[in-house]
Parts: sequence; C-alpha cells; structure tokens
Amino acid sequence: MIFDLEIFQITLLSLQISAFATALSLVIGLPFGTLLALGKFPGRSFLLSIVNTGMGLPPVVVGLFVAMMLWRSGPLGDLRLIYTPTAIIIAQVVISFPVVTGLTAAALQALDPRLILQLYGLGASRIQMIWMLWREARLPLLAALMAGFGSVISEVGASMMVGGNIRYQTRVLTTAIVLETGKGEFDKAIGLAILLLVITFLVNWALTWIQQRSVRR
Repeated sequence: MIFDLEIFQITLLSLQISAFATALSLVIGLPFGTLLALGKFPGRSFLLSIVNTGMGLPPVVVGLFVAMMLWRSGPLGDLRLIYTPTAIIIAQVVISFPVVTGLTAAALQALDPRLILQLYGLGASRIQMIWMLWREARLPLLAALMAGFGSVISEVGASMMVGGNIRYQTRVLTTAIVLETGKGEFDKAIGLAILLLVITFLVNWALTWIQQRSVRR
C-alpha cells in the first residue's frame, strides 16, 4: 500500500512536470516558430539551424548545462533551484522548445504562400493572418505538441542530473525506473515502465483524436 501511494505520487509529479514543461514550450515555441517561418531578417537561417540542431540535442547535455547554471556556485545558484521540480521543468523546456519551434516553423512554411496574400487581400490584420495560418496548420501543430510532450515525458538524463531523483520530491517515472533497475527490482521497473507507456499512449491518443476530428470537419 505504501508503494502504491508512492507510485501515485511519482506519477502525479511526472504528469505535472511534463504538462507544465510542454505548455511552456508551446507558449514560447509557437510564436518563435511562427517568426522563423514568416519573418525575413538577417540571421534567420542561422537561427533555424540552431533550432534544428536543438531538436536532436542529447538530454544529458541539457542536464549538464542547466545543472551548471543552477548549481550553488553557478550564475543562478542564488535561486536555489537545483534538485527541485522547477529545475526539471527548466531542463525539459530546453529539450522540448526546439522540437515545438522547429515543427511549427516547418508546418507554416509548408502552407501555400499565396494564402498570406489572400488573407491580406481580405483585409486581415497581421494578428488575424497569423491566427488563420495557425488554424490552417492545426494538424501538424498538434503533431508538434505531441512530439514536444513525448520528448519530455520519456526523458531521464536531464531529470536525473538536475532533479537528483529525491524520493517524494523530484522522483519521476523515468528516474524511478532507473533506480529500480539499478537495485535489481526488475518487476517494479517493468511495472513503472508499463505505466509510463500507458500514460504516454493515453495522452497521445487524446491528442490524435482531436487531430483526426479536425480532419473530418
């Protein structure tokens, strides 16, 4: 029973951290990806290259960078965020932000360029034009959301490095799986792994249902 309660706490914390990190990535990545797709300014191709590189950034590298920033002797050490859920969220945002941004830019660049001219011709403002482009690209944008969530819910390296895998504080499903495997408790590790897969499937199933519902409209 104690272990069941602990699993519930670990699962809840995993969902809270991943959902918040994904939401932040969407809030930041959607407008930034739109800027990269529609904007024309010096250095745009360079920024796109950085974003595309970030989509494949190893989580342990992100964990190392965030840990150095948040460490007591680091630039942000006075905030005392190392080994807290907030530190994990920061690391996961760094991981998922390039994914959301890159896929958003690709989705908008794939639209017919004449659509922007048509919207302006109908008297749409820039904000209205962007909103209509988002609606037109809503299916790949939902795919970007799913990819962003998938990149953080399954992440382990950065979470372990900046969170410390502290019981009842920063232990999430992925780090708990690593812990149980290291202890030789393979039954518990497999159970946690199945739970993680089920949660990931249910979230992506819900987003896919929304996506396909939009297709039928």
